[in-house]
Amino acid sequence: MKIAITGGKGGTGKSTVSTALAAELSKENKVLLVDADVDCPDDDIILSINLKKIKDVETMIPEIDKSQCIKCGKCNRVCKENAIVQIRGEFPILVPEQCNGCKSCKIVCPVDAISEAKQKVGEIFVGKKGNITLLSGRIKPGVEESSLIVNAMKKAIKLEDYDYIIIDTAAGTHCPVISALLDVDLGIAVTEPTPLGNHDLTLILELMRQLKIKPKIVLNRSDIADKGIIERTSEKFNSEIMAEIPYSKKIQEAYSKGEVIKHKAIKKIAEFLK
Repeated sequence: MKIAITGGKGGTGKSTVSTALAAELSKENKVLLVDADVDCPDDDIILSINLKKIKDVETMIPEIDKSQCIKCGKCNRVCKENAIVQIRGEFPILVPEQCNGCKSCKIVCPVDAISEAKQKVGEIFVGKKGNITLLSGRIKPGVEESSLIVNAMKKAIKLEDYDYIIIDTAAGTHCPVISALLDVDLGIAVTEPTPLGNHDLTLILELMRQLKIKPKIVLNRSDIADKGIIERTSEKFNSEIMAEIPYSKKIQEAYSKGEVIKHKAIKKIAEFLK
């Protein structure tokens, strides 16, 4: 079973829930936890897992042969990432960090002045603790498109080796989150009962509806405000609030120490998944 732990808002507790759920399920199952928040991966810290690099993530980057280039500007105009800039009458200039390797520039070049080279955009790491295997990705600083690393991580997953695969996504609804959500069996949105939490919960539930992903909600810090706003959004999207985690000093202390939290709500989620 492949589950995504996601949420539109940052700081709601996605990694806290992901690591706690992985620890609970690993008592009787083989679990793969995928830390797909490649801009800010931290599941290894919470789980105290030492990581080992297994792969560099590379993508195509264009090389422009000035001896053949006719300065037509087609490569500049086709590049949606603005990775190729050009002043009229001058040779195009490449901004490597913006390039996502789509090859459009090479395809449209009328004189075959563009060839393919490789650039490193990130790294993939793996670590293990008990029945938990952690797959973690890190984007190279300055690189724009983090979905390249998420896609490479998903290709490295061997479904038959695990009973559960938990994907801890980044916050938001942008490309790396969409990449992480594709092909999951269940999406669990972690939120909090605040106007900002509800606003971003609405965005992620709408995204999951468009992707045809079955949604559930985990309400973290459930007693800090009026949870009625989350309940109304839950009803609107026909998405059950499957567990509530109250604001707790013990949980906050565990979080501040970088430790896995223990709470009956996590056991409830694990029981639902069995």
